[in-house]
Amino acid sequence: MKIEIERKFPLASERWRSLVKRSETIQDGLLAANDERKVRVRIIGDRSTLAVKTRRVRGQREEFEYDIPRKDAERLLIACGNTVVQKVRHYIVQAGLTWEVDEYEGLLKGIILAEVELESLDQPVTMPDWIGHEVTAEPPYRKINLLRARQGLPLEDSVDISSSGES
Repeated sequence: MKIEIERKFPLASERWRSLVKRSETIQDGLLAANDERKVRVRIIGDRSTLAVKTRRVRGQREEFEYDIPRKDAERLLIACGNTVVQKVRHYIVQAGLTWEVDEYEGLLKGIILAEVELESLDQPVTMPDWIGHEVTAEPPYRKINLLRARQGLPLEDSVDISSSGES
């Protein structure tokens, strides 16, 4: 189990493209999503994983990720139906941090978002000039809502729990 502390941003320019160190194709499917909790299956290169993520509390959440056989991941992706997304993840190292820029394909084609994972909530981040405003806590930028918007469905409204110990 790890604690996930990440921040999410749309991009302000195309300058990031010249900084990419490597890229890989990802297939992601949501097996279950409820109140910002989710169970995700992923194929990324030769690796297949199943991840369970708890609800975000004060900017962080627990993530449990396990390797699973490729054939199992393929079957689970079929079970995910219309929640499967394809994307190319580009990796950029800047100011000591690795930025992951996800360029979506298929139903979410045209959406490009950057994320950076942090060691602590108060870790300073030098914002690259190609990063836009922060959207980490904005429900429309959650993957399930990006999908729902493209499918003409109402968005799920969920916010970070900032003062309670619930998860």
